[in-house]
Amino acid sequence: MQALVVEAPGRLRLDARPRPESAPDGWVLVDIARVGICGTDYHIIAGNQPFFDYPRVIGHELSGRVVEAGAGFGKDELVIVNPYLSCGTCRACRRGRPNCCTNIAVLGVHRDGGLTERIAVPAGNLYPAGDLSPDEAAMVEFLAIGAHAVRRSGLTAKDRVLVVGLGPIGLGTALFAEGQGAEVHLLDANAARLATLRANFGFEHAHLLSDGSGALLAATGGDGFDVVFDATGSARAIEAGFALVGHGGTYVLVSVVKDRISFLDPEFHKREMTLMGSRNATREDFETVKTALSNGAIDAAKLKTHSATWGEVAAVLAEWSADRGEIVKAIVTVAD
Repeated sequence: MQALVVEAPGRLRLDARPRPESAPDGWVLVDIARVGICGTDYHIIAGNQPFFDYPRVIGHELSGRVVEAGAGFGKDELVIVNPYLSCGTCRACRRGRPNCCTNIAVLGVHRDGGLTERIAVPAGNLYPAGDLSPDEAAMVEFLAIGAHAVRRSGLTAKDRVLVVGLGPIGLGTALFAEGQGAEVHLLDANAARLATLRANFGFEHAHLLSDGSGALLAATGGDGFDVVFDATGSARAIEAGFALVGHGGTYVLVSVVKDRISFLDPEFHKREMTLMGSRNATREDFETVKTALSNGAIDAAKLKTHSATWGEVAAVLAEWSADRGEIVKAIVTVAD
């Protein structure tokens, strides 16, 4: 079988590898159906992803079919892959927070991922796709990150929310914040992307970064936002976001960067601001997303803007990485 390997920043190749024919106890063989391409994958290709070692088979937004019946799954059953492999024994895991396990290994980041034809996955990391399509099942993971960030923030329908950075993770965050009834504002540097999101998803409040923070704050009457989510992957943007949080507000860092982040403590304290990180997602968040896709609360067809076949993947990934301006979600078909 073949696997897509990122050998080093900017260097991709299809590599021939033995096809797994057996799995360790408690693990399940899965033939990959679809792979969603994430901002993390683009950061890996560009060479600016934290906690990463090359070479690596990337791909962590995965749907696939179970190779042999067992562990509660039927042969050829479509499943969603939770790519966060937790140890199950550290304090975070014991407290029901495997998404931030001390020894976490994320497929496609810390260990080889799913841009290949077959992988082995712990049975506990597989969820039945139910009535979802292979494309929809491959979108659950990235949407779950946004669902987790929104749940973690504790926002309510009374809150005014700002999402900064409207890649797939930011979009998912905005969709679930809106689903909670909040007044959601978008902030991005790409005017075309904002126009697309307004047209496809009905967001009323979209702001261009070039308009400046003064214009953005004016839209709140100078009060700032009750909850600000950063999904930019930019240390500079994260630091600028502190000034957008209103008094008594919450700042949620969904993206992760390599750099140190600094802020003015007097400004932070006078707001009695809450600062929190949001990492990955839990099964609860995956189930939330499954429900939203199944009942039509989120339209997967509007999310998928780009696609590629398995034979095209190496060339197309390089193109997508170089110019992501019009991409909302790109899906690679490995098998049907």
